[in-house]
Amino acid sequence: MAKNTVSARFRRVDVDEYDENKFVDEEEVGEGQTGPDEGEVDSAIRGGNMMAALQAALKNPPINAKNQSAKDRAEGVVLKVLINFKANEIEKAVQALDKNGVDLLMKYIYKGFESPSDNSSAVLLQWHEKALSAGGVGCIVRVLTSRKTV
Repeated sequence: MAKNTVSARFRRVDVDEYDENKFVDEEEVGEGQTGPDEGEVDSAIRGGNMMAALQAALKNPPINAKNQSAKDRAEGVVLKVLINFKANEIEKAVQALDKNGVDLLMKYIYKGFESPSDNSSAVLLQWHEKALSAGGVGCIVRVLTSRKTV
């Protein structure tokens, strides 16, 4: 038998490389994502510009970050903005967001449901209703099936 045959090259193929059940994290980046600027959000809230506060809170989310404290800090900033909104301004704020913004908002809403505080659940339910009407059921499905969490 010859040593340089086709079968010798065939046997060097790593079949585990093609296993569809093998999970590989596609994006290992994320160290640069520190979350929203808390000072910018606080100044917008103090100035009464709640729409700018929401935009600043949803900017630069720590989705790919491995640091849990950065994710918790970003969640706290977003929840502070959501709780400070007036009920009659919620729908206008959600309508101003694009599709990705509504999905990100819905991720923070579900994250807020995980650890409720005083009166936060009622406010989050109001936001959930308006985000559902803006994003549809697909928004909920995308959030619940996404591997990238906030």
